[in-house]
Amino acid sequence: MDLGLNNKKALVVGASRGLGAAIAQTLAKEGATVFAAARSVDKIEAWIAELPTEVRGRVSALQLDTGDLAQVEAVADKLLAQGGVDVLVNNTGGPPPGVAKEVRRDAWITQFQSMAANLFHLTQRLLPPMQERKWGRIITVASSGIEQPIPNLALSNGIRSAVLGWSKTLATEVAADGITVNMVLPGRIQTERIGQLDKANADRLNVTVEKIAQSAISQIPAGRYGAPQEFANVVAFLAGEPASYVTGSKIRIDGGATRGV
Repeated sequence: MDLGLNNKKALVVGASRGLGAAIAQTLAKEGATVFAAARSVDKIEAWIAELPTEVRGRVSALQLDTGDLAQVEAVADKLLAQGGVDVLVNNTGGPPPGVAKEVRRDAWITQFQSMAANLFHLTQRLLPPMQERKWGRIITVASSGIEQPIPNLALSNGIRSAVLGWSKTLATEVAADGITVNMVLPGRIQTERIGQLDKANADRLNVTVEKIAQSAISQIPAGRYGAPQEFANVVAFLAGEPASYVTGSKIRIDGGATRGV
């Protein structure tokens, strides 16, 4: 299927590793010009160097810490000076684990700025060129925790649920401008983040990481963790022309782990 991404420009936030890197690489392979943004530019440059020659030239690295409003503004200024982007993938690293009864107020505020408020602002700034062209894609990576809260991830469950409300509201506001707004909800995709969470849960319960992983897999109908490429393929479809009538949706990529309908 031709996704129609040739000559499109995309910004992928949180692209140094894991899901963000997989998304950025996949969009570039589909023909898009990709701005891969993260705090660790050196990590982005490392995976860019490993891409096929014909793809490598379509990707450039940008410095972006979503917790730093000045950096958010600088990235927006740079991209708007070049005409903006057609595709925006909002993706932030997960916050520290913790239970709701213990997370302190300052942690809520700090993480909300990084995971929500500054992404809302970045999106708002990049919207006008999409509206002028009557074409745009805004895709936000969240978590299956917004449908089925995940134990020991109070910050993620709470803040990403707020992002869901924003995303659905924005989708309604810009649909007539040819802009789609969707969320993608990863389950247990095999990334460094999942490894860290498994270790945190193992430490909390005083069991081995292997036991935690085995327990998690036993609850996934597919019987395994997902691969980053499987997740990125769904994002690439939503970013493309064929998904022009999909908006205001939240799509699970979790191997069937979420049991609710």
